[in-house]
Amino acid sequence: MQHIVILTGAGISAESGLKTFRDSDGLWEGHDIMEVASPEGWDRNTEKVLDFYNQRRKQLLKVAPNKAHKALVKLEAKYKVSIVTQNIDDLHERAGSSRVIHLHGELLKVRSTFDHDLVMDWKNDVKIGDFCEHNFQLRPHVVWFGEPVPMFPMAADLVQNADILIIVGTSMQVYPAAALLDFVEENVPIYFVDPKPAIRPRDSTIIINEQATIGVPKLVLDLLQNS
Repeated sequence: MQHIVILTGAGISAESGLKTFRDSDGLWEGHDIMEVASPEGWDRNTEKVLDFYNQRRKQLLKVAPNKAHKALVKLEAKYKVSIVTQNIDDLHERAGSSRVIHLHGELLKVRSTFDHDLVMDWKNDVKIGDFCEHNFQLRPHVVWFGEPVPMFPMAADLVQNADILIIVGTSMQVYPAAALLDFVEENVPIYFVDPKPAIRPRDSTIIINEQATIGVPKLVLDLLQNS
Protein backbone atom coordinates (compact mmCIF):
# COMPACT_ATOMS: atom_id res chain seq x y z
CA MET A 1 0.00 0.00 0.00
CA GLN A 2 1.47 3.34 -1.04
CA HIS A 3 2.02 5.99 1.61
CA ILE A 4 0.56 9.44 0.96
CA VAL A 5 1.77 12.26 3.21
CA ILE A 6 -0.31 15.44 3.22
CA LEU A 7 1.00 18.79 4.45
CA THR A 8 -1.76 21.28 5.30
CA GLY A 9 -1.84 24.89 6.42
CA ALA A 10 -4.22 27.71 7.22
CA GLY A 11 -5.66 27.83 3.70
CA ILE A 12 -7.57 24.58 4.11
CA SER A 13 -9.26 25.74 7.32
CA ALA A 14 -9.94 29.27 6.07
CA GLU A 15 -12.74 27.86 3.93
CA SER A 16 -14.41 26.56 7.09
CA GLY A 17 -14.45 30.10 8.47
CA LEU A 18 -11.23 30.18 10.48
CA LYS A 19 -8.99 33.16 9.84
CA THR A 20 -5.49 32.48 8.63
CA PHE A 21 -2.67 32.80 11.12
CA ARG A 22 -1.28 36.02 9.74
CA ASP A 23 -3.39 38.43 7.69
CA SER A 24 -1.87 40.74 5.09
CA ASP A 25 -1.38 43.43 7.75
CA GLY A 26 0.73 41.09 9.86
CA LEU A 27 -1.92 40.77 12.55
CA TRP A 28 -3.87 37.77 13.82
CA GLU A 29 -7.46 38.72 14.68
CA GLY A 30 -6.23 42.31 15.21
CA HIS A 31 -3.38 41.34 17.55
CA ASP A 32 0.35 41.66 17.09
CA ILE A 33 1.56 38.08 16.68
CA MET A 34 4.29 38.42 19.30
CA GLU A 35 1.80 39.64 21.89
CA VAL A 36 -0.24 36.44 21.74
CA ALA A 37 2.11 33.80 20.32
CA SER A 38 5.41 34.11 22.16
CA PRO A 39 6.74 33.23 25.63
CA GLU A 40 7.51 36.93 26.11
CA GLY A 41 3.89 37.86 25.41
CA TRP A 42 2.75 35.21 27.88
CA ASP A 43 5.06 36.54 30.60
CA ARG A 44 4.06 40.13 29.89
CA ASN A 45 0.27 39.66 29.88
CA THR A 46 -0.88 36.13 30.66
CA GLU A 47 -4.53 37.12 30.92
CA LYS A 48 -4.51 38.67 27.44
CA VAL A 49 -2.97 35.53 25.90
CA LEU A 50 -5.47 33.25 27.64
CA ASP A 51 -8.36 35.40 26.47
CA PHE A 52 -7.05 35.37 22.90
CA TYR A 53 -6.97 31.56 22.75
CA ASN A 54 -10.29 31.32 24.58
CA GLN A 55 -11.85 33.31 21.73
CA ARG A 56 -10.11 31.15 19.09
CA ARG A 57 -11.36 28.00 20.87
CA LYS A 58 -14.96 29.27 20.89
CA GLN A 59 -14.68 30.09 17.18
CA LEU A 60 -13.31 26.64 16.38
CA LEU A 61 -16.20 24.89 18.12
CA LYS A 62 -18.67 26.76 15.88
CA VAL A 63 -17.20 25.69 12.52
CA ALA A 64 -17.12 22.35 10.71
CA PRO A 65 -14.80 20.44 8.36
CA ASN A 66 -15.20 21.41 4.71
CA LYS A 67 -15.14 19.43 1.46
CA ALA A 68 -11.33 19.41 1.38
CA HIS A 69 -11.01 17.90 4.87
CA LYS A 70 -13.65 15.29 4.05
CA ALA A 71 -12.13 14.39 0.67
CA LEU A 72 -8.74 13.59 2.22
CA VAL A 73 -10.37 10.96 4.42
CA LYS A 74 -11.43 9.00 1.33
CA LEU A 75 -7.80 8.35 0.42
CA GLU A 76 -7.55 5.97 3.38
CA ALA A 77 -9.62 3.45 1.41
CA LYS A 78 -6.69 2.67 -0.88
CA TYR A 79 -3.61 4.33 0.66
CA LYS A 80 -1.77 4.63 3.93
CA VAL A 81 -2.35 8.30 4.75
CA SER A 82 -0.51 10.60 7.17
CA ILE A 83 -1.47 14.25 7.60
CA VAL A 84 1.06 16.75 8.91
CA THR A 85 -0.74 20.00 9.65
CA GLN A 86 0.46 23.41 10.73
CA ASN A 87 -3.07 24.12 11.94
CA ILE A 88 -4.03 24.01 15.61
CA ASP A 89 -7.66 23.14 14.87
CA ASP A 90 -9.16 19.63 14.95
CA LEU A 91 -11.00 19.77 11.61
CA HIS A 92 -9.00 16.90 10.09
CA GLU A 93 -9.90 14.67 13.03
CA ARG A 94 -13.56 15.70 12.95
CA ALA A 95 -13.67 14.93 9.24
CA GLY A 96 -12.48 11.40 10.04
CA SER A 97 -8.76 11.32 9.24
CA SER A 98 -7.13 8.68 11.42
CA ARG A 99 -3.49 9.83 11.52
CA VAL A 100 -2.85 13.54 12.06
CA ILE A 101 0.38 15.12 13.32
CA HIS A 102 0.06 18.69 14.62
CA LEU A 103 3.32 20.57 14.14
CA HIS A 104 2.21 23.63 16.07
CA GLY A 105 0.08 22.09 18.79
CA GLU A 106 -3.67 21.79 19.33
CA LEU A 107 -6.13 24.45 20.38
CA LEU A 108 -8.42 21.98 22.17
CA LYS A 109 -5.62 20.90 24.51
CA VAL A 110 -3.75 22.60 27.33
CA ARG A 111 -0.53 21.77 29.10
CA SER A 112 1.21 22.45 32.35
CA THR A 113 3.73 25.29 32.56
CA PHE A 114 5.70 23.05 34.91
CA ASP A 115 5.71 19.81 32.92
CA HIS A 116 5.30 20.27 29.15
CA ASP A 117 4.51 16.57 28.76
CA LEU A 118 1.45 16.95 30.98
CA VAL A 119 -1.16 17.62 28.30
CA MET A 120 -4.93 17.35 28.64
CA ASP A 121 -8.03 17.86 26.47
CA TRP A 122 -9.76 21.18 27.08
CA LYS A 123 -12.80 22.74 25.39
CA ASN A 124 -13.67 25.46 27.91
CA ASP A 125 -12.06 28.80 28.67
CA VAL A 126 -8.70 28.70 30.44
CA LYS A 127 -8.47 31.20 33.30
CA ILE A 128 -5.72 32.42 35.57
CA GLY A 129 -5.82 29.99 38.47
CA ASP A 130 -6.53 26.92 36.35
CA PHE A 131 -3.71 24.73 37.62
CA CYS A 132 -2.26 21.35 36.74
CA GLU A 133 -1.86 18.61 39.35
CA HIS A 134 1.45 20.20 40.39
CA ASN A 135 -0.29 23.55 41.09
CA PHE A 136 1.17 25.36 38.09
CA GLN A 137 -0.80 27.46 35.62
CA LEU A 138 -2.18 25.78 32.51
CA ARG A 139 -1.36 27.29 29.11
CA PRO A 140 -2.48 26.66 25.53
CA HIS A 141 -0.88 23.56 23.99
CA VAL A 142 0.43 25.66 21.12
CA VAL A 143 3.97 26.13 19.81
CA TRP A 144 4.84 29.81 20.05
CA PHE A 145 7.55 31.77 18.26
CA GLY A 146 10.92 30.96 19.76
CA GLU A 147 9.84 27.57 21.10
CA PRO A 148 11.02 24.18 19.80
CA VAL A 149 8.77 22.17 17.47
CA PRO A 150 8.80 18.72 19.12
CA MET A 151 6.81 16.99 16.37
CA PHE A 152 9.18 18.05 13.58
CA PRO A 153 11.40 14.92 13.63
CA MET A 154 8.33 12.67 13.32
CA ALA A 155 6.97 14.80 10.47
CA ALA A 156 10.33 14.74 8.68
CA ASP A 157 10.46 10.95 8.95
CA LEU A 158 6.98 10.64 7.44
CA VAL A 159 7.86 12.95 4.54
CA GLN A 160 11.10 11.06 3.91
CA ASN A 161 9.16 7.82 3.54
CA ALA A 162 6.33 9.20 1.41
CA ASP A 163 5.45 7.68 -1.97
CA ILE A 164 3.27 10.71 -2.77
CA LEU A 165 3.28 14.18 -1.18
CA ILE A 166 0.25 16.49 -1.23
CA ILE A 167 0.49 20.13 -0.06
CA VAL A 168 -2.71 22.06 0.65
CA GLY A 169 -3.30 25.56 1.93
CA THR A 170 0.27 26.46 2.85
CA SER A 171 2.92 28.38 0.96
CA MET A 172 5.70 26.26 2.51
CA GLN A 173 7.67 29.48 2.90
CA VAL A 174 7.78 29.63 6.72
CA TYR A 175 10.30 27.61 8.72
CA PRO A 176 10.61 25.10 10.22
CA ALA A 177 7.65 23.65 8.27
CA ALA A 178 9.20 24.71 4.95
CA ALA A 179 12.24 22.55 5.73
CA LEU A 180 10.09 19.43 5.37
CA LEU A 181 10.46 19.73 1.60
CA ASP A 182 14.17 19.00 2.04
CA PHE A 183 13.27 15.48 3.17
CA VAL A 184 11.24 14.50 0.08
CA GLU A 185 12.91 11.85 -2.07
CA GLU A 186 13.84 13.15 -5.53
CA ASN A 187 11.32 11.24 -7.66
CA VAL A 188 8.33 11.47 -5.31
CA PRO A 189 5.39 13.23 -7.01
CA ILE A 190 4.33 16.42 -5.24
CA TYR A 191 0.79 17.75 -5.71
CA PHE A 192 0.47 21.39 -4.68
CA VAL A 193 -3.10 22.66 -4.27
CA ASP A 194 -3.25 26.44 -3.91
CA PRO A 195 -4.99 29.33 -5.73
CA LYS A 196 -1.76 31.36 -5.57
CA PRO A 197 1.03 28.77 -5.77
CA ALA A 198 4.36 30.03 -4.50
CA ILE A 199 6.27 26.77 -4.24
CA ARG A 200 9.57 26.31 -6.08
CA PRO A 201 8.59 23.53 -8.51
CA ARG A 202 10.72 20.60 -9.58
CA ASP A 203 10.17 18.00 -12.30
CA SER A 204 7.86 15.89 -10.10
CA THR A 205 5.67 18.83 -8.97
CA ILE A 206 2.07 19.05 -10.18
CA ILE A 207 0.42 22.43 -9.50
CA ILE A 208 -3.36 22.47 -8.97
CA ASN A 209 -4.30 26.13 -9.14
CA GLU A 210 -7.54 25.89 -7.14
CA GLN A 211 -8.76 26.63 -3.65
CA ALA A 212 -8.78 23.62 -1.35
CA THR A 213 -12.50 22.79 -1.48
CA ILE A 214 -12.33 22.53 -5.27
CA GLY A 215 -8.83 21.22 -5.96
CA VAL A 216 -8.58 18.58 -3.22
CA PRO A 217 -11.76 16.63 -4.12
CA LYS A 218 -10.63 16.57 -7.77
CA LEU A 219 -7.17 15.31 -6.84
CA VAL A 220 -8.54 12.67 -4.47
CA LEU A 221 -10.91 11.34 -7.13
CA ASP A 222 -8.04 11.13 -9.62
CA LEU A 223 -5.75 9.32 -7.18
CA LEU A 224 -8.46 6.81 -6.23
CA GLN A 225 -9.35 6.08 -9.85
CA ASN A 226 -5.72 5.55 -10.81
CA SER A 227 -4.54 3.61 -7.77
